[in-house]
Amino acid sequence: MARIAKNIRHLRDLRKFTQQELADKLNITKARLGSYEESRSEPSAEMLIKFSNYFHISIDALLRGDLTKTNLDGLMKIGNNRLLFPVIRNEEDNEEIELISMKASAGYLNGYADPEYVERLQRIKLPFLPAGKHRAFPIKGDSMPPLRDGSFVVAKYVESFNEIKDGMTYVLLTKTEGIVYKRIYRTPKKKDLLTLVSDNKIYQPYEVKASDILELWEYICSLNIGAYKEEELNYGSIMNMLKGLQVEMKSIGKGK
Repeated sequence: MARIAKNIRHLRDLRKFTQQELADKLNITKARLGSYEESRSEPSAEMLIKFSNYFHISIDALLRGDLTKTNLDGLMKIGNNRLLFPVIRNEEDNEEIELISMKASAGYLNGYADPEYVERLQRIKLPFLPAGKHRAFPIKGDSMPPLRDGSFVVAKYVESFNEIKDGMTYVLLTKTEGIVYKRIYRTPKKKDLLTLVSDNKIYQPYEVKASDILELWEYICSLNIGAYKEEELNYGSIMNMLKGLQVEMKSIGKGK
């Protein structure tokens, strides 16, 4: 658990606390804190929650992230200012994004907040992403042409409903439907409701409660994988798609 030891030391240093000062705030002994920072013992689940609550860092980030290489101000925020999953970077310092396969999408509603589920997801890297946290989601059905069944939408995590732009497309994770990709419109007279619209007009618009939305991701681009199998998606195959103009940038995400 050398990574969490390093993260704890780093978080303490950021606050300019001595070991004794942080131990007092966490209601533990200095010796116990020292054992965590020196990897002589591992924090219990209860202790991880204490660190998470005090520093407003998710347990996932504490366990898997390298916080010394992470801009903490750039981490995603949910709920009571709790920080969620850091941007993942590989050895070349390039961002890697999780790709939710068709098979994995069936369990995303239950696993989206489970570090073990996220850890098992395939990762790919793209050369053109803006700053932020991104994931690639599968498209099912024909409700959002020209995207076809089996395509992927690469999307950026949205921290607040206040950032929603009327008429733009988003991937939503809802309590009842799981992963949904739709065009969103606000409902001025009902601030707790959003209207989801399909580009295929045979599908009727419908409303969802803001409280039923667990995650919100803004469209960045789409990947039409064509002849590639999901397990074959990597940097080389994606670059081939780019060269073949199979990545449809931004145009789909703009309102009509």
